[in-house]
Amino acid sequence: MNSATHPTAAPVLSAILPAPGDLAYLERTVAALGAQRIAGQMELVIVAARPDQPVPARWSTLFQSVQLVDRRHWTTMTDARAAGVWQARAPVVVLCEDHSFPEPGWAEALLAAHDEPWAAVGPAIVNANPATRISWANHAIEYGTWMHPVRPGACSHIPGHNSSYKRSVLTDYGTRLPAMLEAESVLHWDLAGRGLQVAMAPAARTRHQGFSRFGPSLTLRFAGGRLFAACRAAAWPAWRRALFAVGAAVLPPLRTWRTMRDLRRVADRRPRHGLGLVTFVLLTADALGEAVGYATGAGDQARRLSAIEHNRGRFMSSRDQMAVRQ
Repeated sequence: MNSATHPTAAPVLSAILPAPGDLAYLERTVAALGAQRIAGQMELVIVAARPDQPVPARWSTLFQSVQLVDRRHWTTMTDARAAGVWQARAPVVVLCEDHSFPEPGWAEALLAAHDEPWAAVGPAIVNANPATRISWANHAIEYGTWMHPVRPGACSHIPGHNSSYKRSVLTDYGTRLPAMLEAESVLHWDLAGRGLQVAMAPAARTRHQGFSRFGPSLTLRFAGGRLFAACRAAAWPAWRRALFAVGAAVLPPLRTWRTMRDLRRVADRRPRHGLGLVTFVLLTADALGEAVGYATGAGDQARRLSAIEHNRGRFMSSRDQMAVRQ
């Protein structure tokens, strides 16, 4: 069952925002979405694990329409995102997070790019908590290719959990959609195999909060690596999975070099000393996760990642929390 406000006119963009807990955790993202110049033409789709909560009345005044999608007791965050896609009313949908805050002009830039025949369009990612080495390492590992500034146009894949899609491209996957959203790079490569292209829109920027505590970062990197490898290798024969599991040993030095190269593009204030070592350690955990994923599959990592996807402040250092508040 859904609760919704539906004016006659259809929205031009549906922003899909999972809510695994208290809706209060969505406030900053909703405010950033509501500050978009075309917010009055946008639909907010909140996929709620606790749908008994009332949507703040003020939120409904910010957007063309608001939906509260009842998805109680979901198993993974991707299950929630897929539910939002299926319920969305706009021809373009964008995946949003409670720890990623779009900057002014974000929505217009995404929609302008979708005037082209791109299947999906990604934003440039800005580090929202740039005070520590661990934050920068996680940020660059996850979004190095797409850190602001980036070049516009076609690319092989775009930022996961933060990108926009032509809705029909996603609904074509039917019941496979939740699985395809588990590791979006794999989805983007699948789109390429179908003759579709994805692109970056640098004028669309979002400020993303990342992990900056060491222990949780190791958990994140291992789980993310394992899930990615399992999704990537889902249809591979056993010999190829074994080959990639062994080959994961070369990833930490190779990916550290690439990540540090990406970081040199960034003009933001970032720590210089020790960043390479922190990046290497985190990428070692990621590579170990990949090796296990290729060898044994995803296990319960999708559920584990979903449990740490929201309320990002739990996994930020005190220095980063202070930087975010400033």
